[in-house]
Amino acid sequence: MRIDIITLFPEMCNTVLGESILGRAQKKGVLEINTHQLRDFAFDKHKRVDDTPYGGGMGMVMKCEPIALCFENICRETGARPHFVYMSPQGKTLNQQRLIELSNYENICVLCGHYEGVDQRVLDQYVDEEISIGDYVLTGGELPAMVFVDALSRMAKGVLSDDLCFTEESHYNGLLEYPQYTKPQVWHNMEVPKVLMSGHHANVDKWRYEHSLINTYEKRPDMLEQKKLSDEDKKFIEKYAQNRAENDAD
Repeated sequence: MRIDIITLFPEMCNTVLGESILGRAQKKGVLEINTHQLRDFAFDKHKRVDDTPYGGGMGMVMKCEPIALCFENICRETGARPHFVYMSPQGKTLNQQRLIELSNYENICVLCGHYEGVDQRVLDQYVDEEISIGDYVLTGGELPAMVFVDALSRMAKGVLSDDLCFTEESHYNGLLEYPQYTKPQVWHNMEVPKVLMSGHHANVDKWRYEHSLINTYEKRPDMLEQKKLSDEDKKFIEKYAQNRAENDAD
């Protein structure tokens, strides 16, 4: 997978995305992340990429031409047109399902916005979709872009040691992940569940799935409303809820 980031602060992105798992993946050659300084595609001696908005108002707006030139240059480098994403608070909120879909692209380009946003004409002509990481506004698109690239890259083949590293995580299958434990076996008088030390894989899998259901019911019940649950799953949750209510009453 190749990811290109159009930004005013490439060093900021390089510092974060060049570390840890993503840094090792790039060194192995299973992932390619390139940052592009937008000012390199500006015309004037001051390298301006913004201007005042028509109609008046506060702030500045990012200009069309530098973004267009940068994106077209990336297209020439890749020999194909990347899927073009603009990080924007107006976009659809990013979720795991959309990341799974986007992980099928070989080339993705990410635009980091600034100021009051981007001239609508470049969005209309070039951008394929706008993505938000939440209903709030940041000072620039670099932090959202890095969140997006990190979440997306870890699903690229060869980045993690095994697909199970992400397929069993929260949100991948519509549920939150089950609780995790490590040594020591007893800590502050709290013991690791015995089933996890039994060596019985079927029982461990059953416990993990049931506790994924419990975790989701307790922390994100809205996710259960969207997931297609089996009749057995529904009965398990109903029984758990009933037992909890009885315990709370005591």
